Amino acid sequence: MPLLFLLLFIAMPIIEIAVFIQAGDVIGLWPTLAIVIVTGVAGTILLRTQGYGVVGRIRARMEEGQPPLFEMFEGLCIFAAGLLLLTPGFVTDSIGFLLFLPPLRRLIAVSIASRVKVHVRASAAQGPHSGPRRGPDGSGPVIDGEYETVDPDREKLR
Repeated sequence: MPLLFLLLFIAMPIIEIAVFIQAGDVIGLWPTLAIVIVTGVAGTILLRTQGYGVVGRIRARMEEGQPPLFEMFEGLCIFAAGLLLLTPGFVTDSIGFLLFLPPLRRLIAVSIASRVKVHVRASAAQGPHSGPRRGPDGSGPVIDGEYETVDPDREKLR
């Protein structure tokens, strides 16, 4: 896996430079630079709008007492897409725009989920809308509190 990342870090700039040269030959220097700037601006706008939507869905899932696993994955994809669109290059922009497509994110998530088994355990500190917590055997609500042991003989001396 580290070797794959090393190859990507070496190959990606070379591929981007080659595509820049080809695009510059076909459409010219200024249109090529304009496309790079426009995709950066479009990436920022998409990151903002889709990012706010994901944050809202994460909050809604948490208020329902559900783990926001898919929503967190979506947020990660949107963040990666924004980074790719802010990186100058046609190949990274293409990958970034693809990651902004919800059906593709869902397809990637399903593909990963089929290979990975995730165990989710409820946190001890649940939200205010999740209802009372139950004991390990399911009986009675769990009440958090503090206590202090009082020695009756010492209390008489006070």
